[in-house]
Amino acid sequence: MKKIIYIITLFIFPQFASGENQTDSLSTNKNHRLGEVVITGTRNETDVRHLPMTVSVVNRDRIEKSYEQSLLPVLTEQIPNFFTTSRGILGYGVSGGAAGGMTLRGIGGSPTAGLLVLIDGHPQYMGLMGHPIADAYQTMLAEKVEVLRGPASVLYGSNAMGGVINIVTRKQSEDAIKNHLRVGYGSYNTLTTEASNSIRKGKFTSFVTASYNRTDGHRKDLNFEQYGGYAKVGYDFSNSWHLFTDVNVTHFNASNPGAISAPILDNDSRITRGMTSVSLENTYAQTSGALKFFYNWGRHKINDGYKEAEQPLEHRFNSKDQMLGISWYQSASLFEGNRLTVGLDYQRFGGEAWNRFVTDGHEVELSDKTEDEIAAYADLRQTFGRFTFDAGVRFDHHSITGTEWIPQVGLSTELSRSASLKAMVSKGFRNPTIRELYMFNPANPNLLPERLWNYELSFSQSALNNALFYEVNLFYIKGDNMIQTIRVEGRPLNMNTGEIENWGVELQTAYRINRNWRVSANYSWLRMVHPVVAAPEHKLYAGADFSKGRWDISTGMQYINGLYTGSNLAQKESFVLWNVRGSYQLHKAVRLFAKGENLLAQRYEINAGYPMPKATVTGGINLTF
Repeated sequence: MKKIIYIITLFIFPQFASGENQTDSLSTNKNHRLGEVVITGTRNETDVRHLPMTVSVVNRDRIEKSYEQSLLPVLTEQIPNFFTTSRGILGYGVSGGAAGGMTLRGIGGSPTAGLLVLIDGHPQYMGLMGHPIADAYQTMLAEKVEVLRGPASVLYGSNAMGGVINIVTRKQSEDAIKNHLRVGYGSYNTLTTEASNSIRKGKFTSFVTASYNRTDGHRKDLNFEQYGGYAKVGYDFSNSWHLFTDVNVTHFNASNPGAISAPILDNDSRITRGMTSVSLENTYAQTSGALKFFYNWGRHKINDGYKEAEQPLEHRFNSKDQMLGISWYQSASLFEGNRLTVGLDYQRFGGEAWNRFVTDGHEVELSDKTEDEIAAYADLRQTFGRFTFDAGVRFDHHSITGTEWIPQVGLSTELSRSASLKAMVSKGFRNPTIRELYMFNPANPNLLPERLWNYELSFSQSALNNALFYEVNLFYIKGDNMIQTIRVEGRPLNMNTGEIENWGVELQTAYRINRNWRVSANYSWLRMVHPVVAAPEHKLYAGADFSKGRWDISTGMQYINGLYTGSNLAQKESFVLWNVRGSYQLHKAVRLFAKGENLLAQRYEINAGYPMPKATVTGGINLTF
C-alpha cells in the first residue's frame, strides 16, 4: 500500500506545475491522449477524459507504418499488458499447436475466451468453440483499434470480462476516389499483398480491399496461405441518419509441424470465416444511437495429423458455426452534463461438428447445438464541474446458464486541463462455450459462468505544451468459477474450480522532441497468484520515430520476461526483440519500404516446442493513386 501511495503521489504532483493553459489534444501519432474521442466504453463518441475505464487507441498511421499483415503484432507492441502467442513468421492457425492466443492483464488464454474482439462493435468468435480466430483480423480492415483494458461486460456481455479489442473499420472521409496497392516480399519466401479502393461522392461512400499472403515458414510444414476481402458501403440519408453495410471474408490454409520434440505429419487446416452487418445510425446534437444486425459464420476442415511412429487418422474433423445478433442502443443528454445510454442485445450462436471418415465417407456427429442470449443494459454518466460519475448495469440471460447481473461504477476528475485521475470498479463474466459444455471428453453440461471483479486507479497527463504525455494504471483482479479440466473418477472433466488473482502496473509515455523526432514507451508488470500461459510478468516496449522529407524510419525494442510458454507451467521464456522499419517516398505515388524483425537473432519460443525465426527481412512497394 505504501508503494501504491508513493507511485500515485509521484505522478499527481507534477501536474500542478504544468499550468492551466495547455490545449486538450496531443500529436495524432500518440496511441492514447487527453481529449481524444473514443467509441468503445460508451457506444457513443466520448472524450476519453470523461471515461472511468482505460482505453488505448492505435490509429491508422501507426498501423500502416508497421507493414504487418495482422493487427495482433501491432497491438502486442503498443498496448501494455496485452500479449499474443506466435509460432512463425506469418499466420497463427487453429487446433493443436495453434498460436494467436491473446491475454490482457492475464485474462484470455489459449483458446482466448475471456477477451472479446469486436468489429465495429459486433462480437467476433466461433459459435462452437467460443474464441476469436486470430488470422481473421487483418490490418487492411482497420481505421483504428480501440482497446479497453479491464471488464466491459456491462456493454458487451459475455467474453468481455478481460477487456475488449474493437476494430473500427475504414471509410472515405472526403469526396475523392483513392486507390492503394502494397506488395512485400521477404524471408522464407514470404509474400504479402494488399489492394484497396475508396470512394466518396456526395452521400455515397464505399471501401473495398483484398489481400493475398503466403509463406513457406522457417520450418518444414509450417507454410501458410491466406486470401481475404472486405467491402463496406454507406449512404447518408441526411446529416443525422446514416446507413452502412459491409462484408468480410477470409480463407486460410495452415500447416502445423508439431513441437520440435514431437513432430506431427499432415496436420493441416482449411478455414473460411465470414462476417456481414447492416447498421442504421442516427446522430443529433443531444442524442445518438444505432440499430445493427450482424451475422458471422465459419467452415473448418482439419486433419489433426499423426506422429511418425503412428498410423494416419481415419477421419477428418469438420465443423460449421454461426452467430447472428441484433443490437439497439440510444444515448441521450437529458440535461447539462448528463449522458444516459440504454440498449438491447440478442444473439444466437452455435453450429455443428462431425468427424468424416476417409475410408467410406460416413460421418460421426460430435455436436449440433444452438444457444441464445438476450440482454438489456443502461449506463448513466453525470458531470459535476470537474468530476464525472459513471454507473452501469446489465441484465443478461443465457438459455443454458441462466441470468447474470453485471454492475460497474467509476469516477473521473480533471485535475487540470492537462491531467485526469480515474477510479473504477467493474464486474466481468463469461458463459461456458458449447465446446466446454458438450464437446469432447471433458464436457460438462452443468458448468456455470466465470466471474471476476476488477478494481483500478489511473492517472494521465500531458505537459510541456503537449509534447509529453504519460499515464499510469494500477489494477487488482479477483475472480472465481474459472473453468478448468481436472480428473474426476479417473476421467477428465471441465469444472468451475479455478481462481484468478492478478494485480499490476501499466505505464505509457510519449514525447515529441521536435517536428522530426518522437519517442514512446510502454511497460507493464503483472503479478499472478495463479499463473497462466501467454501473460508475461514484465513487458516493455520502447521506440523512436524519425520523419524528414521523403524519409520515415522507426525502430523499437521489446523486452519480455517471465512468459509461460506451455500449459504445464514448467517453461519460462525471456527475450529481447529489435525491429526496424523504414520507407522512402520515391515519387508522389510511389513509396518503397523495408523492415527487419528480431535483428538481434534471438533464440526464443512463445509456444512451447515451437522455436521462432531468427532475423527476418521484408521489402516492398506502396502505390497510391
